[in-house]
Amino acid sequence: MTTQSPGQLPPSADVVIVGSGHNGLVSAILLARAGLSVVVLEASDIIGGATRTERPFPKVPGLGHSTGSYLLGLMPPELVRTLGVTLPTLRRDPHYFLPTPGPVGSPYLLFGTDRSATRDQLERFFSPQDIAADDAMQAELAALRDDLAPAWLAEPLPVEETASRYVRPALQGAFVDLVRGSVADYLARFDFRSELLVSMYAVTDGLSGLNAGPDDPGTGHNFLVHNMCRLPGADGTWMIVRGGMGVVSATFADAARAAGASIFPGTPVVSVSVSDGAVTGVVTASGAQIRASVVLGACDPYALMRLVPAGALPAELPARMAQVRRTGTTLKVNLALRDLPRFSCLPEGARSPFGSTVHLLPGSASLLESSAGSPMAELRAMWADVQAGRLPAEPTIEWYVHTTVDPSLSDPDGHHSSALFVQSVPYSPAEGTWDDLLPSYVTRLLGICDRYAPGTGDLVADAMPLTPPGVEAHFGITGGHIHHVDNTASFTDRMPYATGLDGLYAGSAGCHPAGSVIGAAGHNAARRILADLGR
Repeated sequence: MTTQSPGQLPPSADVVIVGSGHNGLVSAILLARAGLSVVVLEASDIIGGATRTERPFPKVPGLGHSTGSYLLGLMPPELVRTLGVTLPTLRRDPHYFLPTPGPVGSPYLLFGTDRSATRDQLERFFSPQDIAADDAMQAELAALRDDLAPAWLAEPLPVEETASRYVRPALQGAFVDLVRGSVADYLARFDFRSELLVSMYAVTDGLSGLNAGPDDPGTGHNFLVHNMCRLPGADGTWMIVRGGMGVVSATFADAARAAGASIFPGTPVVSVSVSDGAVTGVVTASGAQIRASVVLGACDPYALMRLVPAGALPAELPARMAQVRRTGTTLKVNLALRDLPRFSCLPEGARSPFGSTVHLLPGSASLLESSAGSPMAELRAMWADVQAGRLPAEPTIEWYVHTTVDPSLSDPDGHHSSALFVQSVPYSPAEGTWDDLLPSYVTRLLGICDRYAPGTGDLVADAMPLTPPGVEAHFGITGGHIHHVDNTASFTDRMPYATGLDGLYAGSAGCHPAGSVIGAAGHNAARRILADLGR
């Protein structure tokens, strides 16, 4: 099969894939290798969806930056081997940094490969009870990670059936409770003494990307998902990709083209054609028609359903997906820094915190001041603000500076690629608009950074903030939700691979297993298509 160049759309194909995110590219590789003619149509001029590396700073044009997804953690190693690709991952060590806003000698934690050093910090700044709790939780998560791994590369089953088929008997009850319950309830099982540690785990794993608070059902599922890191050398942690996340998409695109797939950026699809209850192809924005008996939506599920004529899908599917539809609540503040910040709590000679996820949590001052609010109370208050449409005075921030680990992103002047991953904010503020509120809110966020690392605001050479509507516009994701479907929805509650309309399939982050850069949905959707075609 020949590879079409942009502008030369073929009149027909065996499979048309709508969207060139990493899942769509995984599907393209597998379907093309099976001998099918595959055409991938991408609305944007950039392939990769939210898995991309850009140079988004007009004032620092040479600085590379991952503008959407920042880290690679959840992609199954079995999938990477099946694809036969090599991804240049870099281990972050330390991988978590939990500072407090005080001078040298104030509490902090650096989680890394040196577990004894972490335990020393936990004992010095927290308590032996926290060490025991962390050990017990990490052991349980490691067991669940191993048990659940095969389920990610298979058709989803209901939660109880998943437990019965994949999870060891001793953990089946804990698994079901975790998936259906809240992250706050799960963490409470381990009797951490420090609320700051509980808040850190709740935020970075339980609430990341969600439209939910710590007590909401399903946040436990998101917590489990974010602890499924199994890539070689990861040891359960998230990793950096050398050259930024766009390298993942570029690697997959090269493999898809090598297998014979054709990829057309800048080619939006405006409708899926249906005749006699079956898909017959797609129509592009230019009016071009491509005949195909199989169309795979690698865009978000809601975008896919909008492409289909009214009434063509089984009525149950749009109704069920409407019940789990939520807008995004994540604010991304992408930054170009002139120099590295200095954290006031770190003593001379401490390990570098850069490359790690830096956790700036409301209530962290409770370790320094008895009058400060408790971390979990502050977290719940933050979520109450978001539900009321208010911009929280102090949201949770995960702060990244990746150029110390991956200098390939740097420009000749030595700027640093950085980002504030802010959770949570309302999609639509109740009073005012994002256009009006964003500049002062970014200033407020940088002021929070200044409390931990004085002078950070003065280091900003340029910024590219993306509000939830900004995420929607920049990446083309309905509602600006970075997981497509909220990860409180799990297994068979997510978008199915086979939609019930003959020839129409879904294979994006909105499907099983979850939203993130995983690739399993693309793999599983391709397998379902091949099975249905008798391949």
